[in-house]
Amino acid sequence: MRFEIMRLDDVDGTAVDSTVVDAASVNRIVQQAAAMGQRIYIRPTESAAS
Repeated sequence: MRFEIMRLDDVDGTAVDSTVVDAASVNRIVQQAAAMGQRIYIRPTESAAS
């Protein structure tokens, strides 16, 4: 499963940038964001039909 992770602006909460990662990378990114005090939004991406 893949997730889109968006980094949010500290002032107004708008998305500053985003990346799509696999499930194994989500925990590492969440830990990094927490250590740096960043606000992030995580949502599953739409899976393409094979």
